[in-house]
Amino acid sequence: MTPSPTRLLLALACCLAASPAMAAKVNKVELKGLADPAMQDNVRGALSLSDELDKDISARRLNYLLRQAEAETREALEPFGYYSPTIVIRRSDRDRPVGAGNGNANRDVANDAAGNATTDADALADNATDTASTTPAVEDDDNDDRGDAMATSRNPARTGNGNGRNNGRKLDVIIEIDLGQPVRVRKQQVGVVGGASEDRTVTEAVAAFLPRQGEVLDHQLYEASKRKVAASLLRHGYFDADFAAHRVEVTRADFAADIDLRWTSGERFLLGAATFKQEPKTIIRDSLLDKLVDWDQGEPYDEAKVERLRRSLIALDYFGLVEVSPKPEDAQDKTVPVEVNLTPAPRSIYTAGLSYGTISGAGVSGGIERRYLNTRGHKALAQVEYANNRKVATLQYRVPAFAWLDGWYTASLQAVDELTDYTNSRRLELVGSRSGQFNDHLNLVASLHVLRERWAYNIADDGDGALAPIEYTYASFWFPSLHAEYIDVDDRLDPRRGAGGTLTLRGGKGGADGNAGFAQIHASAQWFHGFDADSKLILRGEAGHTFTDQILDLPPSLRYYAGGDRSVRGYGWHEIGPKVETDAGFYFTGASNVVTASVEYERYFKGPWGAAVFIDSGSAFDGRTPDMHTGVGIGLRWRSPVGPVRIDIARGLNSPDSPFTLHLSIGASL
Repeated sequence: MTPSPTRLLLALACCLAASPAMAAKVNKVELKGLADPAMQDNVRGALSLSDELDKDISARRLNYLLRQAEAETREALEPFGYYSPTIVIRRSDRDRPVGAGNGNANRDVANDAAGNATTDADALADNATDTASTTPAVEDDDNDDRGDAMATSRNPARTGNGNGRNNGRKLDVIIEIDLGQPVRVRKQQVGVVGGASEDRTVTEAVAAFLPRQGEVLDHQLYEASKRKVAASLLRHGYFDADFAAHRVEVTRADFAADIDLRWTSGERFLLGAATFKQEPKTIIRDSLLDKLVDWDQGEPYDEAKVERLRRSLIALDYFGLVEVSPKPEDAQDKTVPVEVNLTPAPRSIYTAGLSYGTISGAGVSGGIERRYLNTRGHKALAQVEYANNRKVATLQYRVPAFAWLDGWYTASLQAVDELTDYTNSRRLELVGSRSGQFNDHLNLVASLHVLRERWAYNIADDGDGALAPIEYTYASFWFPSLHAEYIDVDDRLDPRRGAGGTLTLRGGKGGADGNAGFAQIHASAQWFHGFDADSKLILRGEAGHTFTDQILDLPPSLRYYAGGDRSVRGYGWHEIGPKVETDAGFYFTGASNVVTASVEYERYFKGPWGAAVFIDSGSAFDGRTPDMHTGVGIGLRWRSPVGPVRIDIARGLNSPDSPFTLHLSIGASL
């Protein structure tokens, strides 16, 4: 029997009414009421809806995500101590809150959550025994596919296109949050029972535990503090430490939390023998490496001493891979053996390079260093730099020194030949030194210098186009020196926070007749303050003074100068200070004193590229009063793969005719 047209139309209408709604697309999720970026990030990360942005989703899927959003938002706020927020969820295509018809969107939390919540400290939000909370504020008008179809059939105009379907609508979701009153710590019982209760490192970690009584129950602070206490126990050898109590009880009705967190430390382990294993072959005798072990077998375990051994082995530069591994699992009678695995580095380092300096001109350099000459760990270095106006040859021999402080005995010989517009000098210097690493930030060097130098200033035209004979001055000096270098920054290559500085004391006798004497003190400092990841302020300064009445009897290498890349930009190299006028022009003689200061602001705009503005001022001078010269400028900054590159353009302010100067420097600031 053939169906009548009326029956066909009726069947078609029923199919259309029963078909699922077409897709919708959520453009964005807007959070209102959260000023803390960390809270915003945590909520967005918890929302299942965030994974569906800019995707076509069915009405049923959208309704489910909106219903879940309230619970996900609530759970994401609990780690910050907010257990009873009021949450209202809206859609931009509707005037009233999602689910507002149920009358529970703004329901008072206190009426809903009057019980206590007891949680394990590792899962405060997930394991609450009392899960009472606000009735979900998300309850869409359409609860399932059947409701969608029926509502559409009854009121086709609801969807806005007149055909009973959601025709790819775009909408925003707005989540309005009133955090309400936070949960605060009412009682805090945190401690360690056992031998560690008298351990200073452990007790300091316990005393610094956060959050304290009266503070908001911030789970991140809680977990971080718990890790610090646990780490302090491990660092001092309490490997059997365990929880005696591990409980956080949250009373939602009182907005209060009670913390009970206690450890039983057990007995402290002891440090055992350190055993060295070098593969594929032994390059350094164990008797030398044993001198780096800073403990006696059987003394209380201290991770700092194990870490010091690791750093000392790395600093030797003999090994490409250093692994220092305590083995508490292999302890006998509470004594922990320390296993050291070492892989030798390549024995020889070869270097070659090109250079250019405004004073020295174009040049080449090359060298060879032997990391280890023998099993006693001796090192050797030979290096040559050859440029148009500057030649340098260096020989160096080093022997490891472990008495008192880790360091080196060094003997070096250096020959330098320099020619500038106003000086012609050669010097030969022999240095013997002992260096020592006092701590992680401070290195000390004591040295004895023997210096032979010749120099001349007058290279004048005799009127016939030939140079007049050069009259050289010769001098020999010997002097001891003490040098201290302090560096405490976050990144030595490109520091953003911290400070560094040097202090040098030296003095001796010599001169052309052997009667000239001098003593010098020189200090320099740099301070770095990062405002954010892309900007920082840099302050620099130096000051030096020579105690002598015979400054011109000292060779040029022992005098002070100002001007140039790392001094006062806007002026030429060494051009600030006392000068002598001759037929060939002005010659800068150097001075007995120096003082410089610099303020610089750097900001990176895109990736590794940035810019800087700066002002430098300083002087090299004799007497008591400096003749300060000031320069200002701008610079380009590049965080290159080989280190920071700085290109600066500066101009001196002390003369209206001062030219602009270009300064280029590559490498670390310290």
